[in-house]
Amino acid sequence: MKGIILAGGSGSRLAPLTKIICKQLLPIYDKPLIYYPLSVLMLADIREILIICTERDKNAFYELFKDGSHLGLQISYAVQQSPKGIPEAFIIGEQFIGNEPVCLILGDNIFYGEGFPSFLKELTGLQQGACLLGYYVKDPERYGVVELDANKRVISIEEKPKHPKSHYAIPGLYFYDSQVARLAKTLQPSKRGELEISDLNNIYLQQNQLRLEILGRGIAWLDTGTHESMNAASHFVEVIESRQGLKIACIEEIAYRLNYITLGQYHALIESYPNSHYRHYLENILHREFKTL
Repeated sequence: MKGIILAGGSGSRLAPLTKIICKQLLPIYDKPLIYYPLSVLMLADIREILIICTERDKNAFYELFKDGSHLGLQISYAVQQSPKGIPEAFIIGEQFIGNEPVCLILGDNIFYGEGFPSFLKELTGLQQGACLLGYYVKDPERYGVVELDANKRVISIEEKPKHPKSHYAIPGLYFYDSQVARLAKTLQPSKRGELEISDLNNIYLQQNQLRLEILGRGIAWLDTGTHESMNAASHFVEVIESRQGLKIACIEEIAYRLNYITLGQYHALIESYPNSHYRHYLENILHREFKTL
């Protein structure tokens, strides 16, 4: 399975912070926001990754990750000229996807919790249809919402409904088969002038090829579309890291622990950092008894 990080858009709700830099490059506690969705793909054992961003930010992302080889990844880049909706990512990435299934994660979504890597690896086996995640929220009207029957099967999907039919929101992490680019091309823009991810998901639903996996209470999902939610996400990461002494979304640690890179390559990554708290953490990884993610 291949992976796409959608890091385009204007981030207008975060202005003036996003006047000269995209929100995915803003900090969530001690790392750029984009480290968090990238870490999700890495934990899912997805190593071929396309980052879709604006022309303005492409060089900044490249400076951050290059071609990904230092992390045992293959990272490429594509430009989204203007925000035309999430499904446009599949049209832009059609050649990248080829004949393989794909996982798309939005560049402003954060996931964390016990057992999440194992949960992800079960989903990457998808070969046909689509799989969405469901997450119970108190304010579903802010999100795409699924209506479920008594057996927790999807009946309908609505985008930001005024009267939600459930409290299960759809987080920005989606799994699709190889036909997704072709189906995305059949969509028509909504009244907002964008291609809607709910319309794409409804195609799979009508074909009886859509399933839902509900995230348990032990997994946290945070989005960062507002100043308040970015601040809350930073505080969440700070609390977890300060309490445990273990970092969330440390991509170098993930690459090392999952054997994407050798010990020698890991030492080279350490040497690439100046004297800093982050470097000290990477050094200490080598001496910890804690060996799993």
